[in-house]
Amino acid sequence: MQFTSEQRLDDGILEREFTLGEIPGTLWTPGSTAPAPLILMAHNNGLPKREPRLVARARQSAAYGYAVATIDASGCGDRPRSAADEQARADLRRAMQAGEPVDEIFESFIGPLVEKAVPEWRTTLDALLSLPEIGGPVGYSGWTAVGIRLAVVEPRVAAAGFFAGGYVPRAQREEARQVTIPLLFLLQWDDEGNPRQRALDLFDAFGTKEKTLHANLGGHTGTPWFEVEDGDRFFGRHLK
Repeated sequence: MQFTSEQRLDDGILEREFTLGEIPGTLWTPGSTAPAPLILMAHNNGLPKREPRLVARARQSAAYGYAVATIDASGCGDRPRSAADEQARADLRRAMQAGEPVDEIFESFIGPLVEKAVPEWRTTLDALLSLPEIGGPVGYSGWTAVGIRLAVVEPRVAAAGFFAGGYVPRAQREEARQVTIPLLFLLQWDDEGNPRQRALDLFDAFGTKEKTLHANLGGHTGTPWFEVEDGDRFFGRHLK
């Protein structure tokens, strides 16, 4: 892991950009000197790691006492996309404009992105946990499809917060039954891109005995800010 830039923000948080092979990322650490528990914060497919809502969430969690890391996984942010990915995205735009079904198109590129992203997140986790300022345990917050796979295959992840607003491939819906860690699931009741019943069925499928559903009125990007604060308290119960 190579740090390429750093700045001390007004609230004492240290923000550092890093690269790990081809993986670009950002790490925020609190101003305290004690090793901090870590939250992996994954954005939805296509968004960059510097997306303002993600940065605001990361800084809030760092102020709460966590180390927070995000990366642009394969095919996300500014990283190159394959010709198949670009074709799938073009097919998706066309189908949505025509009002046609889109599930099969989502399957064609979200599934492969998950397959590529999870190993990169695990490689990043190895590097982060070697830093003296990070002491574990580890939480995950963000993209549900990646989070389900990571929760199943990565024993170091102790708790997770998922956003229900992204498409979850069929393989991950089946894997949800294997998720046994504490879970906070955020649902926007009027999300235009994610059928409400599908999200409720997914919540029901999670195998953990400690799962909480928070549902709020509003569309895809309308998650209330207090849910970020509630999420930090959720992680406080399981990571501190």
